[in-house]
Amino acid sequence: MGVWRKWIFPTVRIVLVAVIAIALAKLAFFPDRAEADAEAIMPTGSVSEPQVAVARGSIANDVVLTGTVNADASAPVKATGTGAVDEVFVAAGQQVSAGQKLYDIKVEDKVEPVETVGPDGMPTMTTPKPSFHFEKVLAPSAGVLSSLDVITGQPVATGDVTGQVAPPSFNVTATLSPEQQYRLTSAPTEALVTIAGGPAPFTCGGLVITTPLSGAGSSTGAGAGAGGDGGAGGTGGQASGGGTTVRCAVPGDVRVFPGLSAQVKISAGSAADVLVVPITAVEGGAETGVVWLVTPDGERVEQPVKLGLSDGTQVEVVEGVAEGDQVLQFVPGAPGETGQETCVQGPDGSMMCGTPTQ
Repeated sequence: MGVWRKWIFPTVRIVLVAVIAIALAKLAFFPDRAEADAEAIMPTGSVSEPQVAVARGSIANDVVLTGTVNADASAPVKATGTGAVDEVFVAAGQQVSAGQKLYDIKVEDKVEPVETVGPDGMPTMTTPKPSFHFEKVLAPSAGVLSSLDVITGQPVATGDVTGQVAPPSFNVTATLSPEQQYRLTSAPTEALVTIAGGPAPFTCGGLVITTPLSGAGSSTGAGAGAGGDGGAGGTGGQASGGGTTVRCAVPGDVRVFPGLSAQVKISAGSAADVLVVPITAVEGGAETGVVWLVTPDGERVEQPVKLGLSDGTQVEVVEGVAEGDQVLQFVPGAPGETGQETCVQGPDGSMMCGTPTQ
């Protein structure tokens, strides 16, 4: 025990004091170089804005919509005179042809009193016996007589809707957004319709584009109610929501059913060997716009352009730029799209690219 106290413990204390002294000296006179090197590192990378060259190409302006197959609106059967129903010739549910007689109305003729001379030589007024004629009520179109609400002897008035004829024809309707209307530079007359799981794609003719007028909803609804026109009422209900509707007629030899979903492709023109740029490079998408030209020294210059056809991905540039001009691929300040690749240029000229996610 005397050896430990006299030699070993004092030696250990001296070694510990020496280690602490050496550590303090290193901290005071020899700082860590890693921290100094980290402070000396400066960021040298730069963000490179993607550019694209104005090039020649072909463009097809096809507007693709999602629509629905509908049965054509029924045609109302209206009374052609005021009187009593004399005889009904058909029943609801029967097939009728256009102009076929459905029922007739016994109409009393209007007669005027006749002045005659009596036996005493005095003038007297006499009323002739009433006379009648018959007015025919005909089918307004060919189809199925879906309803006929008259019976023999029933009084009717001119213009009363007494039945409906459902035609055996169909149409396809779709909603056209305001942005898509800009792409229709001309009035189309037909569309190509594709029905999933149905017949081969077919041409749907008689295409019309309708936009409801402000304040027309109430009168349209009243007319549909009076006319009992179920098909027209349905279309009017959609239009009253403020949307523009595309409608075309299904050919008679194509078998379809109401409620089927359909893809409607409207071709609104095409062009070949024209100047095109991505739509992301243009601020504005119809008739006129602005692109950002990149000068040889790297400056960005706003350049007004006149636009032509667009396919939703590219747009035709009619004037304002020349072939080979470099423009920014994306409008400055426009919100980026998730999944769009961006690149950063390193100090050695290498590019590091990645896709940001949200």
